[in-house]
Amino acid sequence: MTAQRFRGPVLPDGEARDLYVVDGRITYEAQPGADTVAEGWIVPGLVDAHCHLGLDDFGATDDAATEQQAIADRDGGALLIRDAGSAADTRWIHDRDDLPRLIRCGRHIAATKRYIRGYAHEVEPADLASYAAQEARNGDGWIKLVGDWISRDEGDLAPSFPADAFADAIAAAQAEGAKVTAHCFGHGVLPGLIEAGIDCIEHGTGLTEDLIDAMVQHGTRLVPTVMQLDKFPEHAAAGQARFPAYADTMLDLYDRMPATIMAAYEAGVPIYAGSDGGGISRHGNIAGEIEALVRIGMPAHDALGAASWRAREWLGVDGLDEGASADFVVYDRDPRADLSVLRTPTRVVLRGRAVVG
Repeated sequence: MTAQRFRGPVLPDGEARDLYVVDGRITYEAQPGADTVAEGWIVPGLVDAHCHLGLDDFGATDDAATEQQAIADRDGGALLIRDAGSAADTRWIHDRDDLPRLIRCGRHIAATKRYIRGYAHEVEPADLASYAAQEARNGDGWIKLVGDWISRDEGDLAPSFPADAFADAIAAAQAEGAKVTAHCFGHGVLPGLIEAGIDCIEHGTGLTEDLIDAMVQHGTRLVPTVMQLDKFPEHAAAGQARFPAYADTMLDLYDRMPATIMAAYEAGVPIYAGSDGGGISRHGNIAGEIEALVRIGMPAHDALGAASWRAREWLGVDGLDEGASADFVVYDRDPRADLSVLRTPTRVVLRGRAVVG
């Protein structure tokens, strides 16, 4: 294959370099005669750390719809996706070199009649650990639990399972070599999950100072999905008539959300960007989540890192290292100084091939 040259500042350090692509791999060794393909700011392929390929409002999508979701994410610069639960079997994406790299959590695991219909395995507490082990074997090194949801009996958010059932499920999945994450809006479910050694929390609006300290101690990660949290007032309005306590809880969590997430950031909890694409949230909008993180107070450099080089390191996928797969995005100006450029990449390169530009 003919060598290709890309020139410009390479993030995260911003040093101006010549980056070459040879046989789909990155090298910084000069390649005489290489064609200069693009110049600009070169960013390691973006990462959507909370996305749902193969899912829409009603459950699993067919492969054609899933393909269009993946293309939208890819064309938005997300070249690595951690799928945070899907009712569809999306492992076929692994065989497509033109679609983003995918890390699958398998199907959500929820309590019976305590989650969105058609999305999850709905199980009883006694069966939670066995389903966790099953999804650990079926996924790509992660599983997804539904930590809390509205309880119609209580009229408010409540943990989906007892703390000991969660602890057994976490242990069962980790024994299979998988990491565990959980959907968590409220406070009550968090102490048991963090103490049991869960690897990651999704959303995390119920965090308090003591729980943030515990996350730091245990090395627990956080993917807040700020754009999804912005929908809390809608959820509150929809539940106000039947579940006023739930509506009050959601509004309180929303009001405190920026301070909660920034308290975790300032304490040193590793935070990553996730768009929550799928269902009611559109695909291809990881740029919007980076902007949302900056809106609540995160510095632009760190917000971009949360959706690029830091997220890739967390998920065990190389960035722009010598010999790494050529997965990167080129922009015509520094995205840290102007986040709007994230929506208009000059070129998107996946596995050494330009898929945009």
